[in-house]
Amino acid sequence: MTTPALLPLSGRRIPPLNLGPPSFPHHRATLRLSEKFILLLILSAFITLCFGAFFFLPDSSKHKRFDLGLEDVLIPHVDAGKGAKNPGVFLIHGPDEHRHREEEERLRNKIRADHEKALEEAKEKLRKSREEIRAEIQTEKNKVVQEMKIKENKPLPPVPVPNLVGISGGDPEDNDIREKREKIKEMMKHAWDNYRTYGWGHNELRPIARKGHSTNIFGSSQMGATIVDALDTLYIMGLHAEFLDGQKWIEDNLDFSVNSEVSVFEVNIRFIGGLLAAYYLSGEEIFKIKAVQLAEKLLPAFNTPTGIPWAMVNLKSGVGRNWGWASAGSSILAEFGTLHMEFVHLSYLTGDLIYYKKVMHIRKLLQKMDRPNGLYPNYLNPRTGRWGQYHTSVGGLGDSFYEYLLKAWLMSDKTDHEARKMYDDAIEAIEKHLIKKSRGGLIFIGEWKNGHLEKKMGHLACFAGGMFALGADGSGTDKAGHYLELGAEIARTCHESYDRTALKLGPESFKFDGAVEAVAVRQAEKYYILRPEVIETYWYLWRFTHDPRYRQWGWEAALAIEKYCRVSGGFSGVKDVYSSTPTHDDVQQSFFLAETLKYLYLLFSGDDLIGSDESQAGAV
Repeated sequence: MTTPALLPLSGRRIPPLNLGPPSFPHHRATLRLSEKFILLLILSAFITLCFGAFFFLPDSSKHKRFDLGLEDVLIPHVDAGKGAKNPGVFLIHGPDEHRHREEEERLRNKIRADHEKALEEAKEKLRKSREEIRAEIQTEKNKVVQEMKIKENKPLPPVPVPNLVGISGGDPEDNDIREKREKIKEMMKHAWDNYRTYGWGHNELRPIARKGHSTNIFGSSQMGATIVDALDTLYIMGLHAEFLDGQKWIEDNLDFSVNSEVSVFEVNIRFIGGLLAAYYLSGEEIFKIKAVQLAEKLLPAFNTPTGIPWAMVNLKSGVGRNWGWASAGSSILAEFGTLHMEFVHLSYLTGDLIYYKKVMHIRKLLQKMDRPNGLYPNYLNPRTGRWGQYHTSVGGLGDSFYEYLLKAWLMSDKTDHEARKMYDDAIEAIEKHLIKKSRGGLIFIGEWKNGHLEKKMGHLACFAGGMFALGADGSGTDKAGHYLELGAEIARTCHESYDRTALKLGPESFKFDGAVEAVAVRQAEKYYILRPEVIETYWYLWRFTHDPRYRQWGWEAALAIEKYCRVSGGFSGVKDVYSSTPTHDDVQQSFFLAETLKYLYLLFSGDDLIGSDESQAGAV
């Protein structure tokens, strides 16, 4: 699971939203007609401009430029042969005839240049795809709306701020546990301070090279992903000076009006999620304002024939597209399915239902679709509304879709029964078709590919142990115990994937073929990039069972990270967890601060640090 600490991080539950079901009038045909009309209007304008000169502008063979002045006298032209007045006119030129001819030539050259420019612009428009033209039209509409909002100068609607969590409570009584928690806090300080020194403002840090780092998910701009992503961890740990540094950078430098193409999913969970979490923790208005500004920039990604958003969107132009490697131009389940919580909160905070309607439309569409064996494939084409390749996974490409269904129910104070039913039905199909037991007795979650089960489990899928435990309550009296036990079994399997390596850190994915169990086989799957999913599951299981093994396993992981991933300039992932002399990848991921270290800190804190019930545990 790749989602950071999410919202609401509060001392009480957010009141359930009573937004009602969204209505979607049947106006798709009207929209298409409107778009065609706009396109025809644009092309007509170019054609008129290009050919108008040939029919309406002055021609030197028939007319001469004239000025009503002393030098020139305009008289009607008389055809000597017919004695009739010709509708044409001619000029008797005064002494400035040469000057007028030069002016006429200059004017004609300018008109000719304007024609050529108009033709080039028309050709450029015709080269663009329908989606790009639609996106440009929508972007212009959004600009008008934004300008109107600025003119109105109305602040965001006031909303009640939840009781702030802060760092009240959570101090462990046991000295040993308290020392372990302090060690996790020191690790956070080391990661943050080095980022502050060597990568400030960059999205991430290269701790060995000691400079900034970024990937294509953030686009080409320096948007300070680590700053935004880590805010809630800093606040929860009581690192308030560091939090204020981050807040000031956001106030002064975080700008979304940049010509940069970003991942809608990653920007949503790391930026909007991070900003809203910081807002709920601190009550500082700047975080809410920035979250709303960014959300408006993401809305053009939903301008597809189905309403399923593109994976990528340009924050300036609003043009969207999908990953080139995704099945037949498809959008990805985990990406378009991991927007619900943030977007519903945006509607709650602003009073604008557009965010809520966008994500509810996705849900309604998914409910209507046939699902092979009850499973959700990972790929959905946003143009046709059809599934792409039949590949289902609870790890990468699918993971957080299921998490958000469950948390939507928890976030609604358990009143969103539609989300809960979708979760229950999905988990039932997953258990039937994907969850198996190895020869050695390990429960694992495989991947369904084109009609057969691949006996491989990803590190990302290890979050599901915590999800099953979190969802046990509400699954029915006959299944609650079963899902809590299933979560514990998944946690055990993922711990084995760590324990069977030289570094005691888990690989990216691991197999269950014959004698090979919970071990990576391919070199490309042996890396560890500071991922949080296993530790996240330990925390959930600790909260629900207080079984000391989960703190023991979490501490093993913390020691391994400290020993093999810590470098003088921060923390780095490693390329091979089976090698006793690891090679570093030289990247300190933003989610290491936002999730991995936070879950470790919570694991060694008292249960009162962030709520005591499932809805608040589920908000993290």
